[in-house]
Amino acid sequence: MFNDLTFHGIFYWWVFPLATGITVVLTGLLRHYAVARDLLDIPNERSSHAEPTPSGGGVVVALVFLAMLTVFWSLDVLPNPFVIALLGAGAWLAFIGFIDDYLNILFHWRLAAHFCGAIWALLWLGGLPPLLVFGLPLDLSWLGHLLGVVYLVWMLNLFNFMDGIDGIACIETGTACIGGIVLFSLSQAGGSEWVVLILLFAVSAGFLFWNFPKARIFLGDTGSGFIGIVLGILSVHAAWLAPELFWGWVILLGAFIVDATVTLVRRVLHGEKFYEPHCSHAYQYAARRYGAHPPVSLVFGAINMFWLLPVAMLVTVGILDGIVGVVVGYTPLIWLALYFKAGAKVVQKA
Repeated sequence: MFNDLTFHGIFYWWVFPLATGITVVLTGLLRHYAVARDLLDIPNERSSHAEPTPSGGGVVVALVFLAMLTVFWSLDVLPNPFVIALLGAGAWLAFIGFIDDYLNILFHWRLAAHFCGAIWALLWLGGLPPLLVFGLPLDLSWLGHLLGVVYLVWMLNLFNFMDGIDGIACIETGTACIGGIVLFSLSQAGGSEWVVLILLFAVSAGFLFWNFPKARIFLGDTGSGFIGIVLGILSVHAAWLAPELFWGWVILLGAFIVDATVTLVRRVLHGEKFYEPHCSHAYQYAARRYGAHPPVSLVFGAINMFWLLPVAMLVTVGILDGIVGVVVGYTPLIWLALYFKAGAKVVQKA
């Protein structure tokens, strides 16, 4: 599996620490520029932060990732359709997110742009493949492709929704990348996809230096949407390699999926506009309850590594059915989301 980093007798492992280092340096320079120009995100009643902080730092994550991905592509390490899906959708959504970070695009135009990026990715991936449901292949045809587009749009948006406290998005990304490598290894179906995962881990770790334990710059829509679409594309690509891998990925990303989905559903049921900013996610309630961000972000990482990854592994090796695995993995997460009042109206103190 890991032989793909030897090209023409040259060892290329140094690319990953280089990506981390470049991300650290460029993020620091961007932060310095933003502070000097007073380009700061000002806290309001919906914010989880108390101090003005630069945003839009995810542009560095996107640029370094896409540049390094292009290098690997030029060396014929990765399949063309997979890389074109990542490059096109990733660059487009990072661009839209960057504009939104500074100019605030209207919701319907932003959502339309998200669907364009998702459609591009799914076209190059070949759509959504037949999925294994209780051991039987289920081919949804055109409906499956439509659901695949909606899935990718939801993935990039839920990462945006969940990127609200220090380090949580990068910790989620890092643990998902580690878990993804484990799943690809167990299935024996993957080839060089792990290169993308280690690269995403590297740039996320570089940004985490500035985002944890106290955020000195935020990913913004640029970075959160970009990471969300990359992970979504990886999961759909995995489904083409081995159907059980898709369920493994859905389980692996369950902490973010459950919190975002439960919050959205409850807010809609309360008659609130789902697209308006708010601070009623379970992780935000937990951060306020315990008076700190780092413990909550670290717990998300621990849930991924010590609960969701083992369940996803059981699905990948065929011990658990995919749907059963999702139910097993998500049930305690739904309980936690409800326990921490995900989606409940926040009562503002007088």
